[in-house]
Amino acid sequence: MWDYTGKARGMAWPLEGIRVVEYGVFHAGPGATAILGDLGAEVIKIEGTEGDPERNWTELGGRDISLPDGESIWFQISNRNKRGICVDIKKEKGWQVFVRLIKRADIFLTNLRKSTKTRLGIDYESVARINPRIIHANVSGYGPNGPLNDLGAFDPLGQGRSGMMFSTGAQEPALINVGVLDQATAITMSHAILTALFLRERTGVGQEVHTSLYGTGLWLLYGNLVMTAGLSADPSKISWKRSENSPLRNRFCCKDRKWIVGSHHPEERYWPILCDATGQLALLEDPHFSGGIGLRNNRSELVKIFDSVFATKTRDKWLEILTNHGLMFSPVYGIHEVLTDPQALANDYVVDFEHPAFGKVKIPGYPVHFSTAIAGTHSAAPTLGEHTDQVMRKIGYRDEEIEKLKREGVIR
Repeated sequence: MWDYTGKARGMAWPLEGIRVVEYGVFHAGPGATAILGDLGAEVIKIEGTEGDPERNWTELGGRDISLPDGESIWFQISNRNKRGICVDIKKEKGWQVFVRLIKRADIFLTNLRKSTKTRLGIDYESVARINPRIIHANVSGYGPNGPLNDLGAFDPLGQGRSGMMFSTGAQEPALINVGVLDQATAITMSHAILTALFLRERTGVGQEVHTSLYGTGLWLLYGNLVMTAGLSADPSKISWKRSENSPLRNRFCCKDRKWIVGSHHPEERYWPILCDATGQLALLEDPHFSGGIGLRNNRSELVKIFDSVFATKTRDKWLEILTNHGLMFSPVYGIHEVLTDPQALANDYVVDFEHPAFGKVKIPGYPVHFSTAIAGTHSAAPTLGEHTDQVMRKIGYRDEEIEKLKREGVIR
């Protein structure tokens, strides 16, 4: 586990000293503050007395995704690096706790609906009156404007409306599993927050920033949208069917039933090298397959030939041969294989973490290397109200006041 003093390995945490308050649920919003926590920010998650409903999301696609303590593993993913405080901000005394936290904060994040934020008084205008320098970060389903500005959404709905579900090359719409757009939205929001912080350092002025599942989905499909707009070419019609691509841009099953995938451009340049590496030099003499036109017009036949070729050796043996010839092939890993991939481990893209509920486990590391700073997960998600007393003392409440607020049901 990281040493969260900021002195680990003589390096600093990039956002050490930055204070974040969050009042959000599920992943697309809270995932952004988890990333800020990876960078060393102090993140306080406010939950109501019932807690974030993501705690209870324990079934997905017929699979149990609960931890030994009965809570969802996704709550852990969304809320690492945070201290948890349980406060009913709808009560006057709970609102005063919220005000004290906001006065000390640099960033406030929420992903509740527009109408709910206004009703609770946590919209930008209300929060900025408490702290004009605040960065007020909002995540929504479809954006701050337009007819859907107060409509909630989850990852699959954003994938559907943005076109992502038709970006896989399949004939029917297909979801990209699991929580990919949620995570991309969290990354987008962390990017927006850091940009706003940088601007505040220059100008001294806070602001509201807003992103959405829908907007992030469109941004992810940037190239697809430009192709469609500029060429009237529907990218969803671009096929990854094996029979419709050349052996140089394709995937093959090897002798051990494991897969490899290749991608080469321009294909004509690498065609002789592939034939040499696979012992198929005779294909270069066959006019049926010569030149770019031959490669394009006879792909289905070529794929059948190379299916037989790749079935003669194991995945690792083929990767060794192909790489030594300067060809660009990769293994097609299952997620379980990624967790032990030597390349991931060497770069700390996968790291060990000591989790209080299920012990030593491998988790994603922070995917950026800093030469004079560190980043990464340093604490598990909080239990409901785990740090309430600690945080309340830090913002000036005495122990007798804390106990009184508990008896009154303001905090838990």
